[in-house]
Amino acid sequence: MNPEKLRSLFDMTGRVVIITGGTRGIGRALAEGYTSAGARVVVASRKAEACRETEEHLRAMGGQAIAVPAHMARLEDLAEVVRRTVEEFGGVDVVVNNAATALTQTVGAYTEDAWQKSLDVNLKGPVFLVQEALPHLVASRHAAVLNILSGAAFMYSAGVSMYAVGKAGLLAHTRSAAAEYAQYGIRVNALAPGTVDTDMVRANSEEKVQNMAEIMFLKRMADPDEMVGPALLLTSDAGSFITGQVLIADGGMVVAR
Repeated sequence: MNPEKLRSLFDMTGRVVIITGGTRGIGRALAEGYTSAGARVVVASRKAEACRETEEHLRAMGGQAIAVPAHMARLEDLAEVVRRTVEEFGGVDVVVNNAATALTQTVGAYTEDAWQKSLDVNLKGPVFLVQEALPHLVASRHAAVLNILSGAAFMYSAGVSMYAVGKAGLLAHTRSAAAEYAQYGIRVNALAPGTVDTDMVRANSEEKVQNMAEIMFLKRMADPDEMVGPALLLTSDAGSFITGQVLIADGGMVVAR
């Protein structure tokens, strides 16, 4: 392999990438990363003001970007994200399902509303967004889906069992979709971060955040930017022969537990 070809493997120039939950945390870092790699980025998130700010930020970076307010639990919102994407950029090459909600209720004390909300956002939304985008992914020569999971899909974590159920379900769907979409040349993979330094994590007590970092081999939280490389690997030409897999980028958390 010559140097020019090697450098081109992670080049996303011209490709259209949808990123849910793309206004903060891991999603924001991924939006910046794909923009820097040359992609045309569509950010979807619940809050209109955050969407506007993120769109302006990505354009100020020199990227082509739009942001669409959307709730992952509403199928009509997902259809609007895809419609706006195709209207603006002509197609869809990559879908990154990053949006999530980590509701905390213990086993035996679930409320029906919380259970439904958790599964709607963490499982139903990602599945149906890809289904909505499927005709455009089929038409792409570089089609890839990336589902953002969590260490919670593989291990016990107190109080977030509903979140874990959704992420474990998304893991199962990742493998099934990879098998069924392979005939169209669509690759489907998952990325499972460990504890990442985001607003969601910092909402916990300082003691809990410290404990979350200490259980990993590397003894620290990840910076959101540290998820960009793994995401690009799984959705760029660098990962052209990878499908149905989970890349666990967790600083050794799952193994340590």
